Amino acid sequence: MNALLIGGTGTISMAITRLLAEKGWEVHLLNRGNRKAEVPQGVHWIQADISDEQAVAQILQGRHFDCVCEFIGFLPEQVERDIRLFEGKTSQYLYISSASAYHKPATDYRITEGTTLANPYWEYSRNKIACEEVLMKAYREHQFPVTIIRPSHTYDNRNVPLGVHGDKGSYQVIKRMLQGKPVIIHGDGTSLWTMTHNTDFAKGYVGLMGNPHAIGEAFQITNDETLTWNQIYAAIARVLGVELKACHVSSEFLAATGKYDLLGSLIGDKANSVVFDNSKLKRAVPDFVPTVRFEQGIRDTIENIMAHPELQTEDPEFDEWCDKVIEVVENAKKAFQKA
Repeated sequence: MNALLIGGTGTISMAITRLLAEKGWEVHLLNRGNRKAEVPQGVHWIQADISDEQAVAQILQGRHFDCVCEFIGFLPEQVERDIRLFEGKTSQYLYISSASAYHKPATDYRITEGTTLANPYWEYSRNKIACEEVLMKAYREHQFPVTIIRPSHTYDNRNVPLGVHGDKGSYQVIKRMLQGKPVIIHGDGTSLWTMTHNTDFAKGYVGLMGNPHAIGEAFQITNDETLTWNQIYAAIARVLGVELKACHVSSEFLAATGKYDLLGSLIGDKANSVVFDNSKLKRAVPDFVPTVRFEQGIRDTIENIMAHPELQTEDPEFDEWCDKVIEVVENAKKAFQKA
């Protein structure tokens, strides 16, 4: 079996690249050539920019792939380009959408693939919905062999997954914890969430590759473990060996600051309680069993980050914003205590 991965070196796709290589697939990565040193031996590189449709069409002329895996398609015009490039040249096209596309506000905390897609808060999610619509129309009208995959919060050993962080990643929150400073947890921290390690995600994804039951269908792939945000932050603090100093702040208040697209990422995603039902995936991939509990996965992640200074990207602007938000919240509490 051979596969073409568009991207192939990101948080989700790197684990899939590695698992495919381990299973003996012939793997081709089409990207700009970043992170080559981390890719397993035997993986083939096609160094190109997928947005240059004419050049890519020329490079791929006469080639057929059992599976084409799209990890960096965010806009309808990008998947329309893919349809032109790969129609008749692949037996299966797997598209990474997003679980954030599910109805917001949530109408039921239990999420299945049948949950309505609608998100008025986040443009990213609306674009993913539009991409799904383009692809399913192509499937209905001319049997374009699409499989849609909806991940939720998936992480690897390079970045700590959090609810509130700055534009430069999550390390500044880790630094605040190590310095004994309070960190912001959205809401009261009791809403339900699911964290999925990328190696577990890869098991479900690879199980759908070359799977005839997956054509024309959508699948969500997540861990079966459900956590509160308080539990998530507490687990991180335990690994760091520090006391968690939490400052709980309303998601609406955080979004109103106008920083870090928190309207989309919180109100349109992480502030909602969700419990994912993976029954459909397990019917298609009977041996799919997520095995990395968050407490285990986050320990590996933090140990890796602390051992690699290049992963410790500081974000002074976000740090200052946190201090300001926390000061406003604490002053408001004091004002009512004096009243």
